[in-house]
Amino acid sequence: MKRSTLELQGFRGLAALSTVVFHVWQQYYTYDAEGSHPPVDNPWLGALISLEVIDLFFVMSAYLLTLSYARAAIDEGSVRPGKVFLFRRAVRILPLYFLAVLVVWASRNPTLPGDWRDLVEHLTFTHIFDRERIFYTLGPSWSLSLEIAFYLSLVALGPLAIRACRRLSTRRARVALCASGCVALFAAPVAWIAFAHHVLGIPHTNWPVYFGPQARFGGFAAGMGLAVLLVALGERGRIAGRWSVLLSVASLAGLYALSYASAPENLAHTYYHPLAALLWFVLLLATLHVRQRVRGQAVLRARWVTAVGLISYSLYIWHEPVMLQLDKTGWLPPGPSGFPLGVLIVLAVALPTALLSYWLVEYPGSLLVRAKDGAGRPREFYPAARSPEREPEPVGAPQPVR
Repeated sequence: MKRSTLELQGFRGLAALSTVVFHVWQQYYTYDAEGSHPPVDNPWLGALISLEVIDLFFVMSAYLLTLSYARAAIDEGSVRPGKVFLFRRAVRILPLYFLAVLVVWASRNPTLPGDWRDLVEHLTFTHIFDRERIFYTLGPSWSLSLEIAFYLSLVALGPLAIRACRRLSTRRARVALCASGCVALFAAPVAWIAFAHHVLGIPHTNWPVYFGPQARFGGFAAGMGLAVLLVALGERGRIAGRWSVLLSVASLAGLYALSYASAPENLAHTYYHPLAALLWFVLLLATLHVRQRVRGQAVLRARWVTAVGLISYSLYIWHEPVMLQLDKTGWLPPGPSGFPLGVLIVLAVALPTALLSYWLVEYPGSLLVRAKDGAGRPREFYPAARSPEREPEPVGAPQPVR
Protein backbone atom coordinates (compact mmCIF):
# COMPACT_ATOMS: atom_id res chain seq x y z
CA MET A 1 0.00 0.00 0.00
CA LYS A 2 1.32 3.45 -0.89
CA ARG A 3 2.48 5.61 2.00
CA SER A 4 -0.15 8.31 1.56
CA THR A 5 -2.92 5.73 1.13
CA LEU A 6 -1.89 3.97 4.33
CA GLU A 7 -1.95 7.22 6.29
CA LEU A 8 -5.31 8.25 4.86
CA GLN A 9 -6.68 4.88 5.92
CA GLY A 10 -5.30 5.62 9.37
CA PHE A 11 -7.17 8.91 9.38
CA ARG A 12 -10.34 7.03 8.46
CA GLY A 13 -9.83 4.58 11.30
CA LEU A 14 -9.31 7.26 13.95
CA ALA A 15 -12.18 9.34 12.59
CA ALA A 16 -14.52 6.33 12.60
CA LEU A 17 -13.67 5.61 16.24
CA SER A 18 -14.21 9.28 17.06
CA THR A 19 -17.63 9.07 15.42
CA VAL A 20 -18.64 6.13 17.60
CA VAL A 21 -17.52 7.94 20.76
CA PHE A 22 -19.37 11.07 19.63
CA HIS A 23 -22.60 9.15 19.09
CA VAL A 24 -22.43 7.40 22.43
CA TRP A 25 -21.79 10.79 24.06
CA GLN A 26 -24.77 12.18 22.15
CA GLN A 27 -26.96 9.25 23.16
CA TYR A 28 -26.25 9.89 26.84
CA TYR A 29 -26.56 13.67 26.44
CA THR A 30 -29.76 13.69 24.40
CA TYR A 31 -31.73 10.80 25.82
CA ASP A 32 -30.49 10.12 29.33
CA ALA A 33 -33.21 10.85 31.87
CA GLU A 34 -30.95 11.69 34.80
CA GLY A 35 -29.98 15.20 33.79
CA SER A 36 -29.57 17.84 31.13
CA HIS A 37 -25.78 17.97 31.11
CA PRO A 38 -23.37 15.96 28.98
CA PRO A 39 -21.80 12.91 30.67
CA VAL A 40 -18.48 14.76 30.58
CA ASP A 41 -18.69 17.80 32.86
CA ASN A 42 -15.20 19.02 32.00
CA PRO A 43 -15.67 21.47 29.06
CA TRP A 44 -12.12 20.86 27.82
CA LEU A 45 -12.68 17.13 27.54
CA GLY A 46 -16.20 17.70 26.22
CA ALA A 47 -14.80 19.83 23.39
CA LEU A 48 -12.49 16.98 22.41
CA ILE A 49 -15.24 14.36 22.42
CA SER A 50 -17.69 16.56 20.52
CA LEU A 51 -15.18 17.60 17.85
CA GLU A 52 -16.95 16.66 14.62
CA VAL A 53 -14.96 14.81 11.96
CA ILE A 54 -17.49 14.86 9.13
CA ASP A 55 -15.52 17.50 7.23
CA LEU A 56 -12.39 15.33 7.36
CA PHE A 57 -14.32 12.56 5.60
CA PHE A 58 -15.56 14.99 2.96
CA VAL A 59 -12.11 16.50 2.35
CA MET A 60 -10.45 13.07 2.05
CA SER A 61 -13.13 11.71 -0.24
CA ALA A 62 -13.02 14.71 -2.57
CA TYR A 63 -9.21 14.73 -2.59
CA LEU A 64 -8.88 11.10 -3.65
CA LEU A 65 -11.67 11.15 -6.20
CA THR A 66 -10.57 14.45 -7.76
CA LEU A 67 -6.92 13.43 -8.24
CA SER A 68 -7.41 11.79 -11.63
CA TYR A 69 -9.48 14.72 -12.90
CA ALA A 70 -6.88 17.20 -11.68
CA ARG A 71 -4.09 15.27 -13.40
CA ALA A 72 -6.10 15.08 -16.60
CA ALA A 73 -6.91 18.79 -16.53
CA ILE A 74 -3.46 20.07 -15.56
CA ASP A 75 -1.10 17.52 -17.10
CA GLU A 76 -3.35 16.23 -19.89
CA GLY A 77 -3.63 12.69 -18.60
CA SER A 78 -6.66 10.44 -19.01
CA VAL A 79 -9.49 9.70 -16.63
CA ARG A 80 -12.10 7.03 -16.04
CA PRO A 81 -15.32 7.40 -18.02
CA GLY A 82 -18.15 8.66 -15.85
CA LYS A 83 -20.11 5.41 -16.09
CA VAL A 84 -17.10 3.44 -14.82
CA PHE A 85 -16.58 5.85 -11.94
CA LEU A 86 -20.25 5.68 -10.93
CA PHE A 87 -20.31 1.88 -11.23
CA ARG A 88 -17.35 1.56 -8.87
CA ARG A 89 -18.90 3.94 -6.36
CA ALA A 90 -22.30 2.23 -6.56
CA VAL A 91 -20.86 -1.25 -5.98
CA ARG A 92 -18.81 0.09 -3.10
CA ILE A 93 -21.60 1.94 -1.30
CA LEU A 94 -25.09 0.79 -2.24
CA PRO A 95 -25.32 -2.94 -1.34
CA LEU A 96 -24.42 -2.45 2.33
CA TYR A 97 -26.37 0.77 2.62
CA PHE A 98 -29.58 -0.65 1.12
CA LEU A 99 -29.27 -3.80 3.25
CA ALA A 100 -28.87 -1.77 6.43
CA VAL A 101 -31.74 0.58 5.60
CA LEU A 102 -34.12 -2.30 4.91
CA VAL A 103 -33.10 -4.24 8.03
CA VAL A 104 -33.26 -1.26 10.39
CA TRP A 105 -36.44 0.20 8.88
CA ALA A 106 -38.21 -3.18 9.03
CA SER A 107 -37.21 -3.65 12.67
CA ARG A 108 -38.67 -0.26 13.58
CA ASN A 109 -41.78 -0.58 11.41
CA PRO A 110 -43.08 -4.09 12.19
CA THR A 111 -46.52 -3.44 10.73
CA LEU A 112 -47.13 -2.14 7.23
CA PRO A 113 -47.30 0.38 5.73
CA GLY A 114 -45.14 1.88 8.49
CA ASP A 115 -43.41 5.16 7.79
CA TRP A 116 -43.14 4.44 4.07
CA ARG A 117 -42.00 7.98 3.31
CA ASP A 118 -38.96 7.53 5.55
CA LEU A 119 -38.06 4.32 3.69
CA VAL A 120 -38.45 5.89 0.25
CA GLU A 121 -36.41 8.94 1.21
CA HIS A 122 -33.57 6.85 2.60
CA LEU A 123 -33.50 4.57 -0.43
CA THR A 124 -33.33 7.60 -2.72
CA PHE A 125 -30.93 9.64 -0.55
CA THR A 126 -33.46 12.46 -0.30
CA HIS A 127 -33.97 12.29 3.47
CA ILE A 128 -31.44 15.10 3.82
CA PHE A 129 -34.15 17.48 2.57
CA ASP A 130 -36.75 16.32 5.14
CA ARG A 131 -36.40 18.26 8.38
CA GLU A 132 -38.35 15.65 10.35
CA ARG A 133 -36.83 12.44 8.91
CA ILE A 134 -33.27 13.49 8.12
CA PHE A 135 -31.94 11.42 11.07
CA TYR A 136 -34.44 8.55 10.97
CA THR A 137 -33.52 4.88 10.31
CA LEU A 138 -29.74 5.37 9.88
CA GLY A 139 -29.06 8.71 11.52
CA PRO A 140 -25.53 9.32 10.22
CA SER A 141 -26.48 8.47 6.63
CA TRP A 142 -27.40 12.07 5.85
CA SER A 143 -23.73 12.47 4.92
CA LEU A 144 -24.06 9.75 2.28
CA SER A 145 -26.65 11.91 0.55
CA LEU A 146 -23.95 14.57 0.23
CA GLU A 147 -21.44 11.98 -1.01
CA ILE A 148 -23.85 10.91 -3.76
CA ALA A 149 -24.44 14.54 -4.73
CA PHE A 150 -20.67 15.06 -4.91
CA TYR A 151 -20.15 12.00 -7.12
CA LEU A 152 -22.74 13.25 -9.59
CA SER A 153 -21.30 16.77 -9.50
CA LEU A 154 -17.76 15.50 -10.09
CA VAL A 155 -18.82 13.39 -13.06
CA ALA A 156 -20.61 16.41 -14.53
CA LEU A 157 -18.05 19.13 -13.77
CA GLY A 158 -14.84 17.14 -14.14
CA PRO A 159 -15.02 16.63 -17.92
CA LEU A 160 -16.04 20.26 -18.39
CA ALA A 161 -12.99 21.40 -16.44
CA ILE A 162 -10.75 19.11 -18.47
CA ARG A 163 -12.07 20.45 -21.78
CA ALA A 164 -11.72 24.05 -20.59
CA CYS A 165 -8.14 23.45 -19.42
CA ARG A 166 -7.09 21.85 -22.67
CA ARG A 167 -7.87 25.08 -24.47
CA LEU A 168 -5.21 26.83 -22.38
CA SER A 169 -1.64 26.86 -23.61
CA THR A 170 0.27 26.98 -20.30
CA ARG A 171 0.25 24.75 -17.26
CA ARG A 172 0.10 27.80 -14.98
CA ALA A 173 -3.13 28.91 -16.63
CA ARG A 174 -4.63 25.43 -16.23
CA VAL A 175 -3.71 25.35 -12.55
CA ALA A 176 -5.20 28.82 -12.05
CA LEU A 177 -8.47 27.79 -13.71
CA CYS A 178 -8.82 24.64 -11.60
CA ALA A 179 -7.89 26.46 -8.39
CA SER A 180 -10.35 29.29 -9.05
CA GLY A 181 -13.12 26.74 -9.62
CA CYS A 182 -12.38 25.14 -6.24
CA VAL A 183 -12.38 28.52 -4.52
CA ALA A 184 -15.75 29.35 -6.08
CA LEU A 185 -17.20 26.01 -4.97
CA PHE A 186 -15.95 26.68 -1.44
CA ALA A 187 -17.20 30.28 -1.33
CA ALA A 188 -20.73 29.50 -2.52
CA PRO A 189 -21.76 27.49 0.59
CA VAL A 190 -20.19 30.11 2.88
CA ALA A 191 -22.27 32.77 1.15
CA TRP A 192 -25.40 30.64 1.52
CA ILE A 193 -24.78 30.06 5.24
CA ALA A 194 -24.27 33.80 5.76
CA PHE A 195 -27.44 34.62 3.84
CA ALA A 196 -29.55 31.97 5.61
CA HIS A 197 -28.32 32.92 9.08
CA HIS A 198 -27.82 36.70 8.97
CA VAL A 199 -30.43 37.74 6.40
CA LEU A 200 -33.19 35.15 6.60
CA GLY A 201 -32.65 34.39 10.28
CA ILE A 202 -33.15 30.64 9.80
CA PRO A 203 -32.32 28.74 13.03
CA HIS A 204 -29.54 26.16 13.08
CA THR A 205 -32.06 23.44 13.87
CA ASN A 206 -33.53 23.72 10.39
CA TRP A 207 -31.30 20.84 9.31
CA PRO A 208 -31.94 20.80 5.53
CA VAL A 209 -30.90 24.45 5.30
CA TYR A 210 -27.52 23.91 6.96
CA PHE A 211 -26.91 20.25 6.13
CA GLY A 212 -27.88 20.20 2.45
CA PRO A 213 -25.39 20.38 -0.44
CA GLN A 214 -25.89 24.13 -0.72
CA ALA A 215 -24.38 24.55 2.77
CA ARG A 216 -21.97 21.66 3.14
CA PHE A 217 -20.22 21.42 -0.21
CA GLY A 218 -17.31 23.44 1.17
CA GLY A 219 -15.70 20.30 2.60
CA PHE A 220 -15.68 18.68 -0.83
CA ALA A 221 -14.37 21.88 -2.40
CA ALA A 222 -11.48 21.91 0.07
CA GLY A 223 -10.62 18.34 -0.88
CA MET A 224 -10.78 19.20 -4.57
CA GLY A 225 -8.50 22.16 -3.92
CA LEU A 226 -6.03 19.88 -2.13
CA ALA A 227 -5.94 17.55 -5.14
CA VAL A 228 -5.34 20.48 -7.49
CA LEU A 229 -2.60 21.88 -5.24
CA LEU A 230 -0.71 18.59 -4.93
CA VAL A 231 -0.94 17.86 -8.66
CA ALA A 232 0.26 21.39 -9.40
CA LEU A 233 3.19 21.06 -6.99
CA GLY A 234 4.21 17.56 -8.00
CA GLU A 235 7.48 16.83 -6.21
CA ARG A 236 8.20 20.51 -5.60
CA GLY A 237 7.85 22.23 -2.26
CA ARG A 238 7.62 19.12 -0.11
CA ILE A 239 7.42 20.03 3.56
CA ALA A 240 10.28 19.29 5.92
CA GLY A 241 9.54 17.07 8.90
CA ARG A 242 9.60 19.77 11.58
CA TRP A 243 7.33 22.04 9.54
CA SER A 244 4.97 19.14 8.97
CA VAL A 245 4.76 18.62 12.72
CA LEU A 246 4.19 22.34 13.36
CA LEU A 247 1.44 22.56 10.73
CA SER A 248 -0.21 19.42 12.07
CA VAL A 249 -0.15 20.68 15.65
CA ALA A 250 -1.46 24.10 14.57
CA SER A 251 -4.34 22.61 12.59
CA LEU A 252 -5.31 20.22 15.39
CA ALA A 253 -5.16 23.05 17.91
CA GLY A 254 -7.35 25.14 15.64
CA LEU A 255 -9.89 22.31 15.33
CA TYR A 256 -9.97 21.88 19.09
CA ALA A 257 -10.38 25.63 19.68
CA LEU A 258 -13.17 25.70 17.09
CA SER A 259 -14.99 22.87 18.87
CA TYR A 260 -14.52 24.54 22.27
CA ALA A 261 -15.85 27.88 21.03
CA SER A 262 -18.72 26.46 19.02
CA ALA A 263 -21.63 27.50 21.22
CA PRO A 264 -24.89 28.30 19.36
CA GLU A 265 -24.54 32.03 20.04
CA ASN A 266 -21.03 32.26 18.54
CA LEU A 267 -20.01 32.82 14.94
CA ALA A 268 -17.76 29.79 15.31
CA HIS A 269 -20.93 27.73 15.45
CA THR A 270 -22.41 29.25 12.31
CA TYR A 271 -19.24 28.83 10.24
CA TYR A 272 -17.94 25.75 12.01
CA HIS A 273 -17.85 23.45 8.98
CA PRO A 274 -16.19 25.75 6.42
CA LEU A 275 -13.53 26.63 8.99
CA ALA A 276 -13.07 22.99 9.96
CA ALA A 277 -12.68 22.02 6.29
CA LEU A 278 -9.83 24.51 5.90
CA LEU A 279 -8.10 23.18 9.01
CA TRP A 280 -8.44 19.57 7.81
CA PHE A 281 -7.03 20.75 4.47
CA VAL A 282 -3.91 22.00 6.26
CA LEU A 283 -3.57 18.80 8.30
CA LEU A 284 -3.82 16.59 5.22
CA LEU A 285 -1.37 18.78 3.32
CA ALA A 286 1.11 18.46 6.21
CA THR A 287 0.63 14.69 6.14
CA LEU A 288 0.72 13.99 2.40
CA HIS A 289 3.21 16.50 0.98
CA VAL A 290 6.24 15.76 3.14
CA ARG A 291 9.81 14.89 2.25
CA GLN A 292 9.94 11.83 4.45
CA ARG A 293 7.85 10.02 6.98
CA VAL A 294 7.30 11.94 10.18
CA ARG A 295 7.68 10.01 13.42
CA GLY A 296 4.72 11.76 14.98
CA GLN A 297 2.43 10.33 12.28
CA ALA A 298 3.28 6.73 13.19
CA VAL A 299 -0.13 6.33 14.83
CA LEU A 300 -1.73 6.70 11.39
CA ARG A 301 0.27 3.73 10.16
CA ALA A 302 -0.39 1.50 13.17
CA ARG A 303 -1.93 -1.80 12.11
CA TRP A 304 -4.89 -1.59 14.46
CA VAL A 305 -5.72 1.92 13.21
CA THR A 306 -5.51 1.00 9.53
CA ALA A 307 -7.51 -2.16 10.26
CA VAL A 308 -10.32 -0.02 11.66
CA GLY A 309 -9.94 2.22 8.61
CA LEU A 310 -10.49 -0.79 6.36
CA ILE A 311 -13.85 -1.60 7.98
CA SER A 312 -14.77 2.03 8.70
CA TYR A 313 -17.69 2.12 6.27
CA SER A 314 -19.31 -0.93 7.89
CA LEU A 315 -18.60 0.56 11.32
CA TYR A 316 -20.28 3.77 10.25
CA ILE A 317 -23.31 1.92 8.92
CA TRP A 318 -23.90 -0.39 11.88
CA HIS A 319 -22.66 1.38 15.00
CA GLU A 320 -25.79 3.47 15.58
CA PRO A 321 -28.28 0.55 15.27
CA VAL A 322 -25.99 -1.50 17.53
CA MET A 323 -25.85 1.31 20.10
CA LEU A 324 -29.63 1.84 20.10
CA GLN A 325 -30.31 -1.86 20.43
CA LEU A 326 -27.87 -2.16 23.34
CA ASP A 327 -29.58 0.78 25.02
CA LYS A 328 -33.04 -0.67 24.39
CA THR A 329 -32.12 -4.00 25.95
CA GLY A 330 -30.48 -2.38 28.97
CA TRP A 331 -26.87 -3.28 28.17
CA LEU A 332 -25.66 0.32 28.38
CA PRO A 333 -25.04 1.50 31.96
CA PRO A 334 -27.36 4.36 32.94
CA GLY A 335 -26.43 7.87 33.97
CA PRO A 336 -23.53 10.13 33.02
CA SER A 337 -21.07 8.00 34.98
CA GLY A 338 -21.84 5.10 32.67
CA PHE A 339 -20.61 6.90 29.57
CA PRO A 340 -17.00 5.54 29.51
CA LEU A 341 -18.15 1.95 29.98
CA GLY A 342 -20.93 2.56 27.44
CA VAL A 343 -18.33 3.50 24.84
CA LEU A 344 -16.39 0.29 25.46
CA ILE A 345 -19.53 -1.85 25.26
CA VAL A 346 -20.65 -0.28 21.98
CA LEU A 347 -17.19 -0.71 20.46
CA ALA A 348 -17.00 -4.32 21.71
CA VAL A 349 -20.15 -5.15 19.73
CA ALA A 350 -19.90 -2.73 16.80
CA LEU A 351 -16.35 -3.61 15.75
CA PRO A 352 -16.98 -7.37 15.30
CA THR A 353 -20.25 -6.53 13.56
CA ALA A 354 -18.41 -4.22 11.18
CA LEU A 355 -15.72 -6.83 10.53
CA LEU A 356 -18.34 -9.45 9.66
CA SER A 357 -20.18 -6.95 7.46
CA TYR A 358 -16.97 -6.09 5.62
CA TRP A 359 -16.20 -9.70 4.71
CA LEU A 360 -19.78 -10.69 3.87
CA VAL A 361 -20.90 -7.60 1.97
CA GLU A 362 -18.13 -5.12 1.21
CA TYR A 363 -15.36 -7.48 0.17
CA PRO A 364 -17.48 -9.41 -2.38
CA GLY A 365 -18.39 -6.06 -3.92
CA SER A 366 -14.72 -5.17 -4.27
CA LEU A 367 -14.16 -8.48 -6.07
CA LEU A 368 -16.89 -7.53 -8.54
CA VAL A 369 -15.12 -4.25 -9.26
CA ARG A 370 -11.81 -6.03 -9.79
CA ALA A 371 -13.41 -8.61 -12.05
CA LYS A 372 -14.97 -5.92 -14.21
CA ASP A 373 -11.71 -3.98 -14.34
CA GLY A 374 -9.84 -7.13 -15.27
CA ALA A 375 -12.12 -7.64 -18.25
CA GLY A 376 -12.49 -4.00 -19.14
CA ARG A 377 -9.08 -2.52 -20.06
CA PRO A 378 -8.36 -0.96 -16.62
CA ARG A 379 -5.10 0.75 -17.54
CA GLU A 380 -6.54 3.11 -20.10
CA PHE A 381 -8.68 4.80 -17.48
CA TYR A 382 -5.72 6.20 -15.58
CA PRO A 383 -3.15 8.89 -16.25
CA ALA A 384 -0.22 7.38 -18.11
CA ALA A 385 2.45 8.94 -15.91
CA ARG A 386 1.17 7.85 -12.50
CA SER A 387 -1.08 5.20 -11.03
CA PRO A 388 -4.15 6.48 -9.14
CA GLU A 389 -4.54 6.68 -5.44
CA ARG A 390 -6.87 4.14 -3.94
CA GLU A 391 -10.46 5.35 -3.91
CA PRO A 392 -11.75 6.27 -0.48
CA GLU A 393 -13.84 4.21 1.83
CA PRO A 394 -17.13 6.11 2.20
CA VAL A 395 -17.52 6.99 5.83
CA GLY A 396 -20.37 8.80 7.49
CA ALA A 397 -20.63 11.48 10.05
CA PRO A 398 -22.03 12.10 13.47
CA GLN A 399 -25.50 13.47 13.91
CA PRO A 400 -25.60 17.14 14.83
CA VAL A 401 -25.35 18.03 18.48
CA ARG A 402 -25.14 21.76 17.99
